[in-house]
Amino acid sequence: HETTQRNARNCLLARRLVERGVRFVQVYMGSGTQWDAHTNLDSNHEANCAETDKPIAALLTDLKRRGLLDSTLVVWGGEFGRTPMSESGNGRDHNPFGFTTWMAGGGVKPGYTFGATDEIGLWATEGFGHVRDLHTTILHLMGVNEEALTFLHDGRDERASVIGGRMLKDIIA
Repeated sequence: HETTQRNARNCLLARRLVERGVRFVQVYMGSGTQWDAHTNLDSNHEANCAETDKPIAALLTDLKRRGLLDSTLVVWGGEFGRTPMSESGNGRDHNPFGFTTWMAGGGVKPGYTFGATDEIGLWATEGFGHVRDLHTTILHLMGVNEEALTFLHDGRDERASVIGGRMLKDIIA
């Protein structure tokens, strides 16, 4: 279908790369406006969901059918969520206090939910986790020692978890 064609092709390419042993594959999904909906949130998210839902579902199904999902960690998310209140009438601002990231395969518990937000989705109310905790957990699931993985930034060694994250052990199978 024309709406899903670009993302479906990217997911197929990602699966082919995984089959050939590529250890890290990143797929960007979204229309020309991407997911950053400071304006026109409804139309932005409707378009992005229409373009991405079927391709990502097909990727997960394809990986599982080929026996690759257990060894392939799929992470779906961004760097923040969206506030539940309007910004200038038709958009939403960034929300680092309550957001969703989902993971499948690669050593995570199937169907497990970690945390919850309040009734309007503004604040995390249980299962608090910082982004650095998510980074630490992802690196662990990938078999990488996050304390040994550093990169030079502004003249000093930095880590992906910045100042150290805790493992979100509840989500690991």
